[in-house]
Amino acid sequence: MTDPEQLTLQGRRLLDRRGFLGTAGLSATGLALASLLDGDGLLANDGEPIRPRIDPNNPYASRKAHFDAPAKQVLVIYCPGAVSHVDTFDYKPALTKLDGQKPPGIPEVTFEGPTGNIAKPFWEFRPRGKCGKMVSDLLPHLGEHVDDLCFLHAMTTQTSAHPQGENFMNTGMTMEGFPSFGAWVTYALGTECQDLPAFVAINDPRGLARSGKNNFGSGFLPAAFQGTDFNAKNPPNNLARPASLSAAGDRGTIDLLRRLNANHLEKYPGDANLAGRIASYELAGRMQTSVPDVMDLSGETAATLKAYGVEGGSELRGQYAKNCILARRLIEKGVRVVQLFNGSDPAGGNGITNWDSHSNILETHAMQAEIMDQPTAALLADMKQRGLLEQTLVVWATEFGRMPFLQANGTGRDHNPDAFTCFLAGAGVKKGISYGESDEFGFKVASHPTTVHDFNATLLHLMGLDHQRLTFYYNGLERRLTVVHGHVVNDVLG
Repeated sequence: MTDPEQLTLQGRRLLDRRGFLGTAGLSATGLALASLLDGDGLLANDGEPIRPRIDPNNPYASRKAHFDAPAKQVLVIYCPGAVSHVDTFDYKPALTKLDGQKPPGIPEVTFEGPTGNIAKPFWEFRPRGKCGKMVSDLLPHLGEHVDDLCFLHAMTTQTSAHPQGENFMNTGMTMEGFPSFGAWVTYALGTECQDLPAFVAINDPRGLARSGKNNFGSGFLPAAFQGTDFNAKNPPNNLARPASLSAAGDRGTIDLLRRLNANHLEKYPGDANLAGRIASYELAGRMQTSVPDVMDLSGETAATLKAYGVEGGSELRGQYAKNCILARRLIEKGVRVVQLFNGSDPAGGNGITNWDSHSNILETHAMQAEIMDQPTAALLADMKQRGLLEQTLVVWATEFGRMPFLQANGTGRDHNPDAFTCFLAGAGVKKGISYGESDEFGFKVASHPTTVHDFNATLLHLMGLDHQRLTFYYNGLERRLTVVHGHVVNDVLG
């Protein structure tokens, strides 16, 4: 036994019974007070994880954001294949000056092989809007909206491969199996609309993008938060009631299932997975009436259909235009996250089914722009006219850019992960500005680089979510969309 005389003064105090009881009492009181403050949301705990409190019986219930923010919903317009920034939104006069030359510093080989010479933009750039933003003639309809857009011209990414690039942009990781941006948002916030999915992915008329359902998957988050994918042409399966079943019989079956599920859940009150499955099936039942209603475009005016370009262009443009109208209708109904795809093909489209123009970019980019430009511009105009942009964040993105020089074939541009362009619009975003710059060729970032993690951190912030504290404990780690990276780009916040 240690001699008390050998202990420090603090050690001897710990042996004092009155001192021990007093310290223990104060500690217990402090813990109780901390618990009460935390329960009321009054405890300062900067840096501590914030995990939403989810009712397993209603995982889609609306939940409060971490802080007040103007954006309550988000529409992501995603263009697989890598849109060429130097032929659309990032004006580089030096390309015209050096057209056909190969100045020092250009690599001999890039992602798909030997490089060619500098190529000027394949379409003329012109000043648009009151802000005078230079946009090419490839996207004249979107060019009309530059005064409402916020361009990020110094985007960078970690990969030059499409599957990994799509994964990185949409999940924050190049590998598969991680939650998508939409899943993180619905996990955190739920939805205001209880008759439709919290997160809808509207796939391109031609099919899924390169990374498929991983772009809107839930990863290790509960399956309830994955995107439900359908489009204007292909509704979810099994919505229609079989002709052999009467409406009364259908309602009776649903009521019976509800009672049986409730009784079963009472036997396992702590089983969150069971409760989540029941909630998903009940939502599916409600979707039998809500989805046909939201997909019914017959009530849209002739002027609206014309503005979106449903008729008068290619069949693909008409189908994508209907998808754009569906996206607006879902936002109107209160769906939290809508992800609209413009481009497809898991096997690689080489500019035919997406924006991946390694050859004949003049023809292939023009084909994709004919599909995307007018309907997307009409969607922005329609949402603005209806007041939807006041609470909806709109994101236009692609996985990386394209090179300012041609490939050796002389007709296409290779992948460029070191500089590309995305834009934002709507709630919480500055209007008519450009943030960051690429170099004089559009080859590398020159100022204010924005990583994909920065981009996602900013999107979450605009939705009222702290990207550093929105976490999910998985496999021994506090996981988050931005991993351990990312900074909010405050200069683009309105």
